[in-house]
Amino acid sequence: MNARVARALDAVTAERAENALLSVRGLTVRFRLRGGRTVAAVTDADFDLAAGECLALVGESGCGKSVLASALLGLLPANAETSGTALTDGTDLLAADEKTLARSVRGRRVGLVPQSPAAHLTPVRTVRAHLEETVRALTDTPRAGRRKAAEDAADRAAFPATHLDAYPHELSGGLAQRAATALALIGDAPLLLADEPTTGLDRDLVERTADELRRHTDDGRGLLLITHDLTAAARIADRVAVMYAGRIVEIAPAHRFFGTTGPAHPYARGLLDALPDRAFTPIPGMPPELSDLPEGCAFAARCPLATDTCRETPPEARRAPGRPDHHAACHHSARLADEGAVLDV
Repeated sequence: MNARVARALDAVTAERAENALLSVRGLTVRFRLRGGRTVAAVTDADFDLAAGECLALVGESGCGKSVLASALLGLLPANAETSGTALTDGTDLLAADEKTLARSVRGRRVGLVPQSPAAHLTPVRTVRAHLEETVRALTDTPRAGRRKAAEDAADRAAFPATHLDAYPHELSGGLAQRAATALALIGDAPLLLADEPTTGLDRDLVERTADELRRHTDDGRGLLLITHDLTAAARIADRVAVMYAGRIVEIAPAHRFFGTTGPAHPYARGLLDALPDRAFTPIPGMPPELSDLPEGCAFAARCPLATDTCRETPPEARRAPGRPDHHAACHHSARLADEGAVLDV
C-alpha cells in the first residue's frame, strides 16, 4: 500500500472517531479472584459507533461480549477492574460515578436490553406496571397518556397485549425478552446496547425484533447488537465486530463480512462456516480459559493456519489491504484478505 492510500485510509478512521456517538479506546476488564488469579474478560477493545449505525458484536459464549456491555453502564461486580475510555456526548462512561450513571446515563442516554431479562424485572410488578413506570421516568407523557404509551411500547417489541398484566414469573423466556426490549425502547435513548435481544424467539419474531431495532437505529440512534444469531446480524448490521477470548479480533463492514469477500480472520471465517446454510462445519476445539491465556494468538490452538509465530507472538490489529474500515488481528490477515479480494465485487 503506498503512502498516499495509507493516509487516506487513516483519514477515514480519524473521521469516524471524531463523529462517533460512542468511541471506545483500550477498554480492559479484569476480574480479581481468590488466590491471586485474574480473569482477562476484555482486553484493549477499540471501536467507534456512529449515529444511525448498527455494530454487531459476535463471538462464542464466554468471549467477553456481555462484560463489555456491562462495563459501559457500570454494571460490573465489585471485583472488576476497568481501564480505558468510552466517550459518549462528552462523558467517559468508564470514569463516571454511580450517581451520574443512574441519573443521566442509564435509560436516558444509553438504553439496555439485558441478556437475562427476567433478572431485571421486579417480581411483584406486572409488565404493564414496569412499562408505565418507565414511561413516567423517561418521557414527558401526561399521566392520562401513560397507559397508551406503555401499550405502544409493548407493540413495538411484539409483546402481546394479552400478557401486559402478567407478572415476570408467568412469562416464558421469549416473553420476558420482548418485555425487556419494550422497556429499552422507551425514551428512545441515543445509544442502545442490545444483549442477545432475540434469544428464545422463533424466526418470525427474531426478524420482527431485528427490524424494529433497525428502525430505531435508522432514526439517528446508535445500536450495539450483541448476538449469537449471525442471520439477525446480517439482516440489520452496518458493521461486524468479532470477539474471541476477550479481544476484538476483527471489525469489518457487514456487506463484506457476510458477502463474497468474507472475513480476514480465520476465527471469523470459522463462525460463518459453522452456519447450516454454509459449510455447517464446527470450529474444532474449545476457546482458552480467560484466566490462562496463551502467550501468542489465543486462537492458534484451533487455527489451521497457525505457525510458530502465531503461538509465540500476539498479533496486532491490521488494516486489510485496500479496505477502509476493515481490521483484523491475525498474522495471516493480509493473505486471507488477498484471497477474499479475488471474489470482491
